[in-house]
Amino acid sequence: MRALVAAALATTLAAGPAAAELDQSDATAFVSTHKLVIAAPPEKVWDTIARPSLWWSKDHTYSGDSANISWDTRPGGCWCEKLDGGAVEHGRTLYAVRGKTLRLSGAFGPLQSGAVTATMTFALKPDGQGTALTVTYVVGGFHPAGLATLAAPVDGVIAAQMPGLKAAAERAE
Repeated sequence: MRALVAAALATTLAAGPAAAELDQSDATAFVSTHKLVIAAPPEKVWDTIARPSLWWSKDHTYSGDSANISWDTRPGGCWCEKLDGGAVEHGRTLYAVRGKTLRLSGAFGPLQSGAVTATMTFALKPDGQGTALTVTYVVGGFHPAGLATLAAPVDGVIAAQMPGLKAAAERAE
C-alpha cells in the first residue's frame, strides 16, 4: 500500500506546476481556490465545464486520453473515465444549475487511495461580456501520506487545467 501511495504522490508531484492558490492546508484538510475571467457567457462556460474531454489535460488522466473523460451533470451523474478493460469514477454530480453552478463530490487522483471526502464547485457569475469563474476544491479526511503533503500537488493539477478550460470556453463554434 505504501508503494502505491508513494507512486501516486510522485506522479502527482511531477505532473503539475506548484500553484499559489492554496487557501488552507493541514494534515486532515485543504481548500484550493482558482479564479479566472473567461471571455464567454456563463451558459457557454457551463457547457464547456460539463465536457471535461474538451479541456482536461491528458497528462492528468489514468488512460492518457482526455477523450475518455465524460461528465453526466445530472445529480448523481458520473465524472468518469473509460480505461482499457475498465473505468474509474472521479466524482458524482451533487448540484447543477446551468450557467451558474456545477458541484461534484469526488476524490481525484491519489486522493482516492485514502479515506477522503472532496467537493469541487464551479461557480459562474456574469462579468461584463464574459464570466467570472471560481473553482473551489474542499478536501478533508485521512490519507496515509497526509493531506498537507498532497495539497500543493493536487492544487497544482487543478491550476494546470484552468488554461485549457479558458481556451476551450473561448473557442468560437
